[in-house]
Amino acid sequence: MIDRTDKRILEILQEDSTCAVADIAERVSLSTTPCWRRIQKLEQEGVIKRRVVLLDPEKLNVDVTVLVEIKTTQHNAAWLKSFRNAIESIPEIVEAYRMSGHIDYLLKVVVPNIGAYDKVYKRLIGTVELHDVSSSFSMEVLKSTTALPLTYSD
Repeated sequence: MIDRTDKRILEILQEDSTCAVADIAERVSLSTTPCWRRIQKLEQEGVIKRRVVLLDPEKLNVDVTVLVEIKTTQHNAAWLKSFRNAIESIPEIVEAYRMSGHIDYLLKVVVPNIGAYDKVYKRLIGTVELHDVSSSFSMEVLKSTTALPLTYSD
């Protein structure tokens, strides 16, 4: 069970995973050892999956975001395995979702420009059979966060 203190620890770590345990402990009114034990428990239980560094896409020349809607006529395990292998082999595809509704899959692709996206597109369609692909280019980022809401973990 995740209590209020655990939630506060998670809030702090979502904001800055490099925060020292002593600093976290002070902010949640615990001593260092109990705070460290709570973090270890959250990691062991899989609540904390991993700690990562967030990079600036503009400084790395991958500031064009493309949302790709995919429809397929193939709904079998062999096709899904092939599709999964294809998207995992393309590093520009940073997120992929199986959807309900009018599309089957939604991909988030980051690239430096339209030409680079075209290469990703050609690689994808050359690897797996797709029925329809529709791409939309993001014009502006209005919100971008990796922080999950913690109000539902009661």
